[in-house]
Amino acid sequence: MRLYYVRHGLTDWNSAGRLQGRHDVALNPKGRAQAAQCGDILRDLLACDKLAPAECGYASSPLIRARETMDILRPTLGLSPDGYAVDPRLAEISFGEWEGLTYAEVMQRNPDIVARRESDKWNFRSPGGETYGEVALRAAAWYATLERPTIVAAHGGTARALIGYLKIAPPDEAVHFSIDQGVVYVIEPRGLARYG
Repeated sequence: MRLYYVRHGLTDWNSAGRLQGRHDVALNPKGRAQAAQCGDILRDLLACDKLAPAECGYASSPLIRARETMDILRPTLGLSPDGYAVDPRLAEISFGEWEGLTYAEVMQRNPDIVARRESDKWNFRSPGGETYGEVALRAAAWYATLERPTIVAAHGGTARALIGYLKIAPPDEAVHFSIDQGVVYVIEPRGLARYG
């Protein structure tokens, strides 16, 4: 099934390089502009694909940065801001005790654990967090329910997990994919394309 995947817009924690994970951090002004830009990109993509916006499914992570992104982009498609599913299986990977820290702060605390993470990022679990493999299982369970092309607002980690699950790239490569804000990714079992 085709996904039109939007990573949430920028937050102040993104700007500061802080690991957000499950923390509920709102969009900043640039993030809201990126969400509107994604609505414009989606409008053009759907027109090219000969899909009316109302023919698509819509889903968001429950985290506020993703929901705000969806709330902003839907009116660009001629839809009410609400009227989409919110699914916890789309939430960002949990970084557990690392949430709120910068990567530099994590490295200062325990450089050995960071080296372990980089050697097997797919299976690594931060203290109190979850692995990309676990994210892939919950995201895959959500993906299996889709019956029509779907526009989703979620997170970079969730996208990487889906890319690994759908075998667009091997898991050890998928975890290193750059998932940017202000663009739309078309994700299908056979590949990935970036627009914007």
